[in-house]
Amino acid sequence: MPQDYVPVFLQVLAGIFFAVSTLAVSVLIGKRGRDSVAKDTAYECGKDPIGDVHTRFSVKFYLVAMLFILFDIEVVFMYTWAVVYRDMVHHSLAIFYSMFTFIGILFVGYLYALKKKAFDWTHTPGSSSPNRS
Repeated sequence: MPQDYVPVFLQVLAGIFFAVSTLAVSVLIGKRGRDSVAKDTAYECGKDPIGDVHTRFSVKFYLVAMLFILFDIEVVFMYTWAVVYRDMVHHSLAIFYSMFTFIGILFVGYLYALKKKAFDWTHTPGSSSPNRS
């Protein structure tokens, strides 16, 4: 049984050898760069960086990102359901009702996000009117 893994072991050794040898050759024949203040600053499309490097993002950005990930993952679940639907529907309709329930719960979450104005970029949390600045 261990002899079956010999090709895999040789492939791993070949990969490690290739990685180490290319790194060693690049260190041996590569150019040495000089450090300077200009090279250590952040690159801003040819402009000198102004202000703090660590700027704060709005909470709205993170909220929309989390909602995107949530709904994107739900679509992945729907795709896998669609792949097995034709075979499973012949046995029982439980697969249809389970997806109907899943989409219903997802729709309730979508309505909740709409009610909380999670998709409205002009809404400022804690204020009753849109930001007009």
